[in-house]
Amino acid sequence: MPESISPPHRVEALYRQRWESLPSQSRLFTLLASAEPTGDPALLWSAAATLGIDVDAAAAVEAADLLDISASVRFRHPLARSAVYGGATETDRRRAHAALGASIDAEVDQDRRAWHRAKAVEGTDESVAEETVAAAERALARGAMADAAALLERASELTPDRSLRAQRALLAASALHEAGSSAAALRSLSIAESGPLDDDEKARISLYRSMIHFDMTHAGRATAEMVAAAAALAPIHPAMARETYLVALNSAVITGGGDGLSVREVAGAAVNAPAPQGRSAPADLLLDALVAVYTKGFAASGAPVREALAAFRRELDEPDEGDESERTGRWLAYAARTAGAMFDDELSIRLGLRNAERVRESGSLASLPAALVACGSALAIAGDLAGAADFAAQTAAVARATGAPVPPYADLFLAAWRGREADAVRLAEIAAEVGDGDGAGPSLVHYALAVGHNATGRYAEAADEARRASRSAELVTGSLALPELVEGASRAGQREAAIAASEELLSRTSICATPMAQGMAAQARALVTDDESAEGLYEAAIEHLERTRLRGSLARAQLTYGEWLRRAGQRQRAREQLRTAHATFLSIGAEEFAQRAAGELRATGEHPRSRTHGPPTLTDQELHIARLVARGGTSREVAAQLFLSPRTIEAHLRSIFRKLDITSRRQLRELDL
Repeated sequence: MPESISPPHRVEALYRQRWESLPSQSRLFTLLASAEPTGDPALLWSAAATLGIDVDAAAAVEAADLLDISASVRFRHPLARSAVYGGATETDRRRAHAALGASIDAEVDQDRRAWHRAKAVEGTDESVAEETVAAAERALARGAMADAAALLERASELTPDRSLRAQRALLAASALHEAGSSAAALRSLSIAESGPLDDDEKARISLYRSMIHFDMTHAGRATAEMVAAAAALAPIHPAMARETYLVALNSAVITGGGDGLSVREVAGAAVNAPAPQGRSAPADLLLDALVAVYTKGFAASGAPVREALAAFRRELDEPDEGDESERTGRWLAYAARTAGAMFDDELSIRLGLRNAERVRESGSLASLPAALVACGSALAIAGDLAGAADFAAQTAAVARATGAPVPPYADLFLAAWRGREADAVRLAEIAAEVGDGDGAGPSLVHYALAVGHNATGRYAEAADEARRASRSAELVTGSLALPELVEGASRAGQREAAIAASEELLSRTSICATPMAQGMAAQARALVTDDESAEGLYEAAIEHLERTRLRGSLARAQLTYGEWLRRAGQRQRAREQLRTAHATFLSIGAEEFAQRAAGELRATGEHPRSRTHGPPTLTDQELHIARLVARGGTSREVAAQLFLSPRTIEAHLRSIFRKLDITSRRQLRELDL
C-alpha cells in the first residue's frame, strides 16, 4: 500500500523495522537525530562524537532511507522520527539527550539545552527542574504553548518537593490542556492532587478536570461541572471565573445541553459572574454580549454585541502584548463564530484565519483541525470554494498525522455548494458519527443540506433542513440557516413559514449595520413580497452584497432577482442578472446553482455557456498540492505541511503534470489554479 494511503501505524511500523535492522551504532546515531528536531548537523555530529559513534554509522542510516543528511538532517517521512524514538529504550533515550545537552552551548540556545538536560535525568533534580521551568516561561512568552506544556510537565516530574511539584503540575495541566494533550493533562492533575492545595488550586483542578472531561467525551454533564467551578473561582480569581463561564457557554452550545445544562441555563448562571477588574478585555465583553443574547434575545443585545466585536477588531488591527493578548487569543474562534452570527463576514473570516495562525504557531496539532475546519467552512459559506478546499486538504493532512477523527464540515459545505448530493449525504453520515451528538454538529449538517437542496431546487426539503438548523443554540448556524429557510419555504409555497423566518432574520440583522446583514435582510424581504416593491428590495440586496466577500450569496441574489424579473415578463433584464449569476457560479465551482441559473436563462431564450475554466480532473488533494507548489513550495516543504514524504509529493506531482499535460513547475505556476 503506498505511503500516501497507508494508515499511520503501518507506516510507523515499517520505519521501526528498518531502524531495528541497523547496526547498533547506526541505531544510536538515528536515535540522536530523532531526539533533536532542529536538524542541526553540527550538533548531531558533536553528540555522536560524545557517544563515541563512528562517522561511518551514518552511511547505513541513509542507505535504509531513514535520514537525509546534508545541509540539515531530515527524516524521510514525518512518522520515521516517532518510529525511532518510540522504539528506543528509556536508557538509550537518556543517553541521547545527555549527549545532546552536553553539546549545546547555553549561551547559544539555553532552552534546547534545558530540554535535553531534563530528558536525561533519571529520578528528580531540583536544579534541572528550575532550569526547565525557566525555559517553559520563555516558551510561553513567545507563544509556543506546546513547547511550554512539555517543559512544565517534565519540570513537575523532576521536582522533589511535594508542594512545589503540585504547583508545577497544575501549571503543566493547564498548558497541556491548552495544547490539546488531554491524557497528559489528566496525568498532571493527578500529580497536583497528591500535594497540599489551597482553595484556589482546588478550584482550578475542578475546572481543568471538567474541561478535559468535556474535550475527551463532549458529555453534557461536564458543563454543569464548569459552572460549579466558575462559582467557586468567583471570589478567588474573578478573571478566571469569567473565562470559565465562557468555556461553559461554548460547551453547552456544542453539546446542545444533552445530559447537562442548556446554553440558556448557563447564560442565566453567568449573569452572576463577577465584574471585570479594571478595563474590560475583549473576552469580558464577549461574555457580556453572549449572556445578553441568550437571556434577552437579539433585539435587546445590539450594544454589547457591537462593543465586543469592535474590541476583537481592534485586537486584529493593533494587538496587545503579553498575558492579555494570550487571553484574547484563546477566544478568537468563539468571537469569529459570534461575528458570523451577526452577519459580519469580513470580521468572522479574519478572526478565524488569525486563530488558525495562532494555533499553528503554538504547535498544537490536537487543536489545529478544529481551527482549520472553521476556516474552510467560513470560506465555503462565503463562496470561496477554492480556499475552502485548501483548508479541507490541510485538515485531512493533520487528521492523517494525528490519527484523530475530524468532523468533515468544510468538505460537507463544499459538497453542498457544489451540488454534489451523494457526497453531501455521505459526509453528513460521517459527521454524525464523529461529531457533537445533539448540539452544534447536527445543526451544521442540517444547514449544509439546506444549501444543497436549495441549489438543486428541492425547496420543501431545503426548508425542512433549514428549519432544524435555525433552532440551533449555535448562533452562527441559526443565523445563516434563516436565509435558506426563507428561500426554501417561499419557493415551496410555505408562505407563512417564509414570512416568520424573514421576521426572525430581520430581528437579528436589525442590530447589525454590516453590508451582509443589510443584504440578507433585503433579500429575505424581497422573497416574501408579492408586489412590485420586491424589485427595489432585490436591487438593494445586490448593492449591499457587492460590498461583502460573499460571492456565492451575491450570485444567489442575482439569480433570485433574475427569476423574479423573468416571471414579471422582463426577459432582457432577467438575462442580465441570470448571466452574471451563472458566470459567478461557474467560476467558483457551484455547479448545481449554475445549472439552476442555466435553466432560467434557457427559459428566457438564451443558451448559457458551458464551464471551460480550471483543471476539473484534479482531486482536491492534487489541486491543493498543485497550488502549494505553484506558490513556490519545494517538495520537502509541501511534504512537511501535509505530513507526507517528499517521495509521495513527487508521485502526486507526476500525476498532476500528466493530467494537466505539462512537464515543469514553471508551467504549473503559469496556470490559473
